[in-house]
Amino acid sequence: MEETLAKRLDRITERIAGAAQKGGRQLADVQLVAVTKMVTVDLLGEAITCGLKAFGENRVQDWLAKYEAWGDRVEWHLIGHLQQNKARYLTGRISLIHSLDSQKLAQQLDGLSAVQGRPWQVLVQVNVSGEATKYGLSPEELPDFLDATRSLKGLDICGLMTIAPYVKDPEEVRPVFRGLRLLRSEVSRSRPWLNLRHLSMGMSNDFEIAVEEGATLVRIGSALFGY
Repeated sequence: MEETLAKRLDRITERIAGAAQKGGRQLADVQLVAVTKMVTVDLLGEAITCGLKAFGENRVQDWLAKYEAWGDRVEWHLIGHLQQNKARYLTGRISLIHSLDSQKLAQQLDGLSAVQGRPWQVLVQVNVSGEATKYGLSPEELPDFLDATRSLKGLDICGLMTIAPYVKDPEEVRPVFRGLRLLRSEVSRSRPWLNLRHLSMGMSNDFEIAVEEGATLVRIGSALFGY
């Protein structure tokens, strides 16, 4: 018999709880963001019925159809690379953008904040692993970027995000997650005006290691939806 979404969710929740305990935290300290990249509108409805509240999309154009169906009944996160010409579609509709990675995008979002009447909640994407195929600032670029965006009142930079390389043994990417956590500690000490409360890291293949290293947001798709 094929495993149900509800059972997969229960198992993932148990694994998150176990990893949080190893890291000296509680399950409530970690939010599961269900990645809906390959999920139909109907399956999204089943996920909502199962109690999931936060959903992450990679592409604005794919998210628009799901937003049209479910609107503000759920919490939407944009977790993929955001093109500047697509940012306006998110205005007033997105709870958190995980992928701020340039000054130009920061300035555009700052301008759009007046339209939605509140600052954007954003995470800065950091390419900790240094992979050429991934977006994000280098760890060395992050401090200057944070200084340059300090004056932008339309942004609430509330954390950092990274994507680890895909490997067979998730233990191999522990240094990536630990590196992001240590980077947050470093810039938070030197820039006390920041409140970097979130670390978005960990996906289906490696979320337990990420939680052990301090993730507050894990982005899980295939392990949850079975694709």
